[in-house]
Amino acid sequence: MRWKFLLGSAVAVTMMGMSGAAHASSADALLKRLHDKGILTDEEYSELMHQEAAEQAKAAPAPAPAMQQAQVALDPSHVVQMTDSGIGFKVGPATIKFSGSVNGFYVHDSGEKASANTAVAGGIASVGSNTSAVRNGLLPGFLKVDATTTQGGWDVGAHFGMYPGINSAAWGTLGANNGGQPTALATSGIDFRETYLTFGKAGFGEVKIGRAIGLYGSDAILNDMTLLSSGPTGGNAAPGNTTLGRIGSGYIYTDFQPQMTYTTPSFNGLQASVGVFQPLASLTAGAQANSSPQFQAKVTYDGKFDAVALHLWVSGLTQTHDFVAGGSYTGQGVDAGAKATVGPVTVVGTYYTAKGLGTTVLNLMDTDSSGHARNSSGYYLQAMVTQGKWSLGGSYGASYLDYTDGADAVLNPTLVRQNSSAVGQVRYGLNSWITLIGEYVHSRAEAHNGNVATSDALALGGILFF
Repeated sequence: MRWKFLLGSAVAVTMMGMSGAAHASSADALLKRLHDKGILTDEEYSELMHQEAAEQAKAAPAPAPAMQQAQVALDPSHVVQMTDSGIGFKVGPATIKFSGSVNGFYVHDSGEKASANTAVAGGIASVGSNTSAVRNGLLPGFLKVDATTTQGGWDVGAHFGMYPGINSAAWGTLGANNGGQPTALATSGIDFRETYLTFGKAGFGEVKIGRAIGLYGSDAILNDMTLLSSGPTGGNAAPGNTTLGRIGSGYIYTDFQPQMTYTTPSFNGLQASVGVFQPLASLTAGAQANSSPQFQAKVTYDGKFDAVALHLWVSGLTQTHDFVAGGSYTGQGVDAGAKATVGPVTVVGTYYTAKGLGTTVLNLMDTDSSGHARNSSGYYLQAMVTQGKWSLGGSYGASYLDYTDGADAVLNPTLVRQNSSAVGQVRYGLNSWITLIGEYVHSRAEAHNGNVATSDALALGGILFF
């Protein structure tokens, strides 16, 4: 027993300061050597080896929590997963996705000096001294959040879109679009354009309820190359949330409006939408209390014929306007267009005709002072060529507004007859997120009495999408 005690102590001293695999290997080797030399009997060797194994089992670290969790089946409803595409995640029954854009441009605008011969009511050309601005283009920035799921066999979605500008806003009748306030301590404008829900399923189509982009004229602006840049400035001395782009010199702005809209499934590329919209009051006619909603509809077709990819659309709008003082008029319009892509070349052509819709934006200068609806029309033509990271484009468009009668001509001699603009643009795709853009714009406004104003603008900047 004395040998056993002494030998056991010697083994313990030898193993002090060692740990893990080195500890076990050294102890085993020492015991085996003592056994081989006859110092330890078979019985003593066996007993000490058992003691050593027991001590090492006590000293072994506990399994890591992650390893313990890996041995338990996870509940899928408690797992957060990355979406297959875009930026977002899946959690529980819902998929949350984020998308957005940021842009900024240096814009120098050179307009004619103000005079009796350059006065055009409703003209888009700048009049006055040269101006410089660092501002948004036709798009403000935006951040969109979409939460989608499938419930009871229906695909359901909640959609939110915030559109903040980089310039300081002067709040007024038009909210964030009222114009700018280029002074210290001012704040930028946030235009919360989108708040809507959707539900649909295969074979049924989709229903949209809330505030979203309109149907009438929407394809005209979404296919306009100035959507990513500036176009005519719409006022550069005190820039607001956006420039004009080709709004007012090719189409009437569709706007984001409260609506209840149904869209059919696609039938071999053919798809239709129809909606009931919040009725809009005129921006320039007398006070209105409209008893009927506004109605909009759109039909699109997408197809490919050999090397030609084709997108066609036609849309319409109608609304009855009731004056508080009595009487009414109907605003209505039709917009149509086509986009064709052949290899690196894309061309777009659009046309609209309307009565009682006015010009530039819905219901601006839509009637004369007697409440009679004015006729309007417009078009634009556009082409863009892309080679590698470079794109070169050009477009021309015009919008027209007519008198109602001789009395309108007498009372409004400087009313705009035609707004037009010519745009040249070059783009460089820096990477998949950022596009750098340079643009030259010549704008012209002509009044019914012959007054003319012109301006020239240069825009340099970039836009990011994610």
